[in-house]
Amino acid sequence: MDFLSPDTWAGALAAKAARPEAVPVMGGTDVMVELNLGRRRPHALLDLTRVPELARWGAEDGYTRVGAGVSYTRLVERVGSRAPALAAAARSVASPQIRNRGSVGGNLGGASPAGDCHPPLLAAGALVELASAAGVRRVPASEFYLGPGRTVRREDELVAAVLVPEPRGPQVFAKVGPRNAMVIAVVSFALALDVAARRAGTGIGSAGPTPLRARAAEEFLAREFDWAGGADPSPEAARRFGDLVAGAARPIDDVRGSAAYRRHALAVLARRAWARCAAEVRGGGV
Repeated sequence: MDFLSPDTWAGALAAKAARPEAVPVMGGTDVMVELNLGRRRPHALLDLTRVPELARWGAEDGYTRVGAGVSYTRLVERVGSRAPALAAAARSVASPQIRNRGSVGGNLGGASPAGDCHPPLLAAGALVELASAAGVRRVPASEFYLGPGRTVRREDELVAAVLVPEPRGPQVFAKVGPRNAMVIAVVSFALALDVAARRAGTGIGSAGPTPLRARAAEEFLAREFDWAGGADPSPEAARRFGDLVAGAARPIDDVRGSAAYRRHALAVLARRAWARCAAEVRGGGV
């Protein structure tokens, strides 16, 4: 196994162009587990830990650009106010040790349907920046995922960053698991509101072959939400919103939960998310 360790972004892209089969490694929280368990034996590893550009973040044309190597811990500490739901998801990841190493770029590269960062990126309308020696392109998060472990990223491309729109309203994230920490989500849900435009965005995790949006639920919430005063929804409206979110899921039965339980949990998370967003609007937090 070859080990490639460039110290510049240009060098990393050149190395990926020359060895497209090389597996990128940043925090290694997923890749090294697969190597240790013998599930993967790549011909080459592309170490990105020495590339400084990947660890940077900042404002860019109405977005917050988060480099693919920004750790979950840094995201929570430094970027939380600019990407609230994403920071909430990062805060829920595993243990402090894993949060110090893992990154949103690694989450995107692995493309597990249970990845905690995916629902907030979908809900917020984020872009994924992909780069190769031939150029750079930006893909909406809603178009990035193709299936478990599969994305639109080409073999010669690397995930460079995510661009999250500046928040224009409350954002929440929640997940269900058998315990409060060190757990893979049985199901997760994110909700992001744009109060000025009266729009809603959703993200569903661990309930389909890819992270999903609940578009019918978004349209319903946009019509029914009290954008001016933040009143709590009626029981009927809350129930309908939960049902629409659950109906958008495509879950399976597995060792972590049944499809029926996942749909039920999603409906509960959706109703609670509406109530939390309403309380924030009502309290003048947007």
